[in-house]
Amino acid sequence: MFPRPLNELPEGFHMASEGPPGGVHSQALRRISPHPLSRVRGHSNLLPTMLMFGVIVASSGLLLMIEKGILADVKTPPPRGDLAWRTHGSRASREFGDGDVDHQILQDIRNRTMSGICGQKDMPHSVWQLSAAQRRTVLKHILVNDEYKFLYCYVPKVACSNWKRVLKVLDGSLESVDVKSKMDHKNDLVFLSELSVEQIKHRLKHYFKFIFVRDPMERLLSAYRNKFGEIKEYQQKYGMEIVRRYRQHSAGSAGDDVTFSEFVHYLLDEDTEHMNEHWMPIYNLCQPCAVHYDFLGSYERLQEDAHYVLERIGAPSYVQFPERQAWYKPVTKDTLNYFICNTPRGLIKELLPKYILDFSLFAYALPNITSEYCRQ
Repeated sequence: MFPRPLNELPEGFHMASEGPPGGVHSQALRRISPHPLSRVRGHSNLLPTMLMFGVIVASSGLLLMIEKGILADVKTPPPRGDLAWRTHGSRASREFGDGDVDHQILQDIRNRTMSGICGQKDMPHSVWQLSAAQRRTVLKHILVNDEYKFLYCYVPKVACSNWKRVLKVLDGSLESVDVKSKMDHKNDLVFLSELSVEQIKHRLKHYFKFIFVRDPMERLLSAYRNKFGEIKEYQQKYGMEIVRRYRQHSAGSAGDDVTFSEFVHYLLDEDTEHMNEHWMPIYNLCQPCAVHYDFLGSYERLQEDAHYVLERIGAPSYVQFPERQAWYKPVTKDTLNYFICNTPRGLIKELLPKYILDFSLFAYALPNITSEYCRQ
């Protein structure tokens, strides 16, 4: 579920031992008790690494914002929700089996971090306590299957096309998940926003709910390469505007030559709640504190986590999550490092606060942008 092994935290990553007193992240740290780690036998070498990882996840975002003096400028809204669903997440992580100890530890840290952040006393407890715009966004991204009684919040650039294929096969509108035709992202799908208030409340209360997440920077790079490198509609709608705004001499550009630095500039100037869904933070898309998701899968463990979900909802055995297409070129660690290290460091440091809830809630380490690391 993580882009780098747990015993390979970024070199040159120096972090204080705690967040600001009384802050959200310091409270989250206090909730991470040593009990789950003490159960692990034969993995004593993981303990220092895991404890440091917890510190990084819980405090790095706020420390970065304090360092930059921009804490007050963060537009991402505070997390919202209650703790009712956290025990379900912990149980799900144990059901993967005792052999995957690293995964269980990470799931436990993630659950406890989310409990600490989402459990703040001033947080709303449901989607009905979100603003109208926030509620509209999340309800438009939750797909419904009434036969198998589940809700799936789709996140663009996190295998959502394949999940939509699965939903269409389950409701009979698609013959096979392996159909090569272009995905229709609207037809033959039921969105929670299309239902009445009472129907929405019933499904949120009684259905199995899940989302899949991905490293925030990897997801942004995937969106950049796909939309500006391959999709003419995005090149014309967004690319040409980005070039016009951030390039001194923009004449002649068709929007297909947007640089990653220009894209980051654009993201910095965009209001988080009104971003295109392909680069809107996962937090804003799915509101994981306000919606009580029963399972949170990850792109890094896509096949394993998808298999668990299909078993959990009771899908027929012939319905399997699609294998990655042969033509697909995934974002590798080296590719991600190349783009990050060739983008002005100041831009990356300014961008991170916009996605800090995705980093923190889903337990992804911040990218290493030190000069020493980028020279390697």
